[in-house]
Amino acid sequence: MYVPASFREDSPDKLHEFIKTYSFGTLFSGSEGDFKASHLPFLLEEKAGGRGKLTGHMAKANDHWQSLAGKEVLVVFQGPHAYISPAWYEEPDTVPTWNYVAAHVYGEYAPVTGEEKLKEILGRTVGFYEGGMSKPWDMGSLSGPFLEKMLNAIVGFEIEIRRIEGKWKLSQNHPEARRQKVVRALEKLGKPNALEIAKLMAQKERT
Repeated sequence: MYVPASFREDSPDKLHEFIKTYSFGTLFSGSEGDFKASHLPFLLEEKAGGRGKLTGHMAKANDHWQSLAGKEVLVVFQGPHAYISPAWYEEPDTVPTWNYVAAHVYGEYAPVTGEEKLKEILGRTVGFYEGGMSKPWDMGSLSGPFLEKMLNAIVGFEIEIRRIEGKWKLSQNHPEARRQKVVRALEKLGKPNALEIAKLMAQKERT
């Protein structure tokens, strides 16, 4: 990922928190012109290994997993993003741009086999995503035969993280007065992505 120094984010804590917040990522792999991508939910274990570990699962019918064991893969996590109009600067000779936040995770794909291990992955996944529900769904409510059928339809995996790149492109290369104009314009738009980018820009100004 192209990351100019002014946009680089290196804080492990901030990167880990970002991945947990925007945990639906895209798994990429490819060689010799054969590129594949799968959109999947991921779980992050910050303390596993030296830099953390991603855990997930995908449909067995998705042939992406068949060529991945032991291979280097890339997982992209995309956060909020917003178009930035040069009109907001109220200055001549300015151009449009796009502000966004993203993290790229690189690591080795390792398959997870065995019914109990798959159950453990699914249990943790359900627990993570049901955690904020007023009445969380319990995987234990499934009948044994049905759960076994579902387990036979998926494959689990782990990715030990070797490297994380974070890019927080939030107009850091512009003067503070111009950045404040952009924040106000984004807040006025009121759209979810615009509000999130405005919030992140304001946080960057305070750090």
